[in-house]
Amino acid sequence: MLNFAIIIFLFLFPNQANAYMGPGVGLGILAASLGIILAIFAGLFAILWYPIKKILKKKKEKKNETNKSL
Repeated sequence: MLNFAIIIFLFLFPNQANAYMGPGVGLGILAASLGIILAIFAGLFAILWYPIKKILKKKKEKKNETNKSL
């Protein structure tokens, strides 16, 4: 309980850093954040795309087989 009270106290009364961070830091954080988000979406796309691609290929093959039998 004491640790929780200390943490709350530190968040309620923060110290000022008074430090200059140039625009490069902000752009670096933005680029890293976008990179992580894009990597997550690319991974999800890859995981979902191959099963969908396989299903579409099977449907196309089935359609071609029915057209050949006519």
